Amino acid sequence: MISFKEAYKKVLEQKEFYGTEKVLFTSSFGRVLAEDILADRDFPAFNRATKDGIAIHYSTIEQQRNAFPIEGIVAAGTQQAKLKDVSHCLEIMTGAVLPENTDTVVMYEDINIGNGTATLQKEVKKGQNIHWQGSDTTKGTVVIKKNTQITAAEIGILAAVGKVEVLVKKLPKVTLISTGNELVAVHETPLPHQIRESNMLSLHALLEANKITPQHFHLKDDKEAVTNSLRELLHSNDVLILSGGVSKGKYDYIPEAFEALKVEKVFHRVKQRPGKPFWFGVHPKTKTVIFSFPGNPVSTFANYHVYFKAWLAACMELSKKAMKVVLGEAISNEVPLTVFKNVKLNDENGKKVAFLVTTNGSGDLMSLAETDGFIQLPPQETFEKGTVVRFVPTRNEFYK
Repeated sequence: MISFKEAYKKVLEQKEFYGTEKVLFTSSFGRVLAEDILADRDFPAFNRATKDGIAIHYSTIEQQRNAFPIEGIVAAGTQQAKLKDVSHCLEIMTGAVLPENTDTVVMYEDINIGNGTATLQKEVKKGQNIHWQGSDTTKGTVVIKKNTQITAAEIGILAAVGKVEVLVKKLPKVTLISTGNELVAVHETPLPHQIRESNMLSLHALLEANKITPQHFHLKDDKEAVTNSLRELLHSNDVLILSGGVSKGKYDYIPEAFEALKVEKVFHRVKQRPGKPFWFGVHPKTKTVIFSFPGNPVSTFANYHVYFKAWLAACMELSKKAMKVVLGEAISNEVPLTVFKNVKLNDENGKKVAFLVTTNGSGDLMSLAETDGFIQLPPQETFEKGTVVRFVPTRNEFYK
């Protein structure tokens, strides 16, 4: 059995690169860029009005004039107009190209219009209300860096620079494997000795949130069948994620099966709670990475967030900062294990404050409905209220 820190380090050491692929930018949300994105033109591409009003040449104001005959109206989406007489003005709409012979825009709220003339009502500054060409960025500038995870903001930028297809990093092919004769399908009515399969559905949803659509496979508690099935799956997947079959039960055949299949065991059993029986390994020939989590639902759920998400981020070369929260109550960890405690967060004076969720252990699936994430507590330490500790988020609003 190894420490949590050592297990975490060993998992990240097994990061893999799965190549790249091109996808439509409209389907790229959540993916990681494998190329720099360049501006294909200046942004903005022209001097544009930022207010509805009139466009004037400021030199006229310097000549003590405050009334400007209106020559016409300039709409957004039309070619650049020209002010014929610099002592006049043109009405202009937001987003329109600044007319030739003008350098200042005065919004309607600051003028009075009557008899075809616009009269200033407030002091005007030269160059106001204009978004100047290239002031955001210039043509050829990197606007999104490689290794950026694409969000809604990046989608808008990709559209603005005309990047219809983007090069992104490929995600691993994943199969989820459940084990145990006690599991039945969700739509079935379980007998008193059976339970509905839930871990795989939670994991499926978590993987979908990470843009991975996994396959599913169920293994009955039969040693030969387990070994034969795993042999095939090892040769057709980049990652196998298992739930159950790795503890010390008489029917926990997974470790033996992997040994028979020449899978390299990186570690089995970690000094942590929940999730101590975690088995992790790599097939040396196929390079398939195996995360074999304990079957208790909270163990599987915690280990996915602690280990798999960190491993996937490392594969995608994403730099993830550890989140911290403030304890809302004193907590003691009296065992020689790294402990992950379910917590719910409150916002207090701009800080995320963590309070323990009452649970009945790693088998208490229902407690996850009240859980915002897990706090990480080092072995045999006491933490006073107000202590800052590491936080592993499990809800979307905390994925930052």
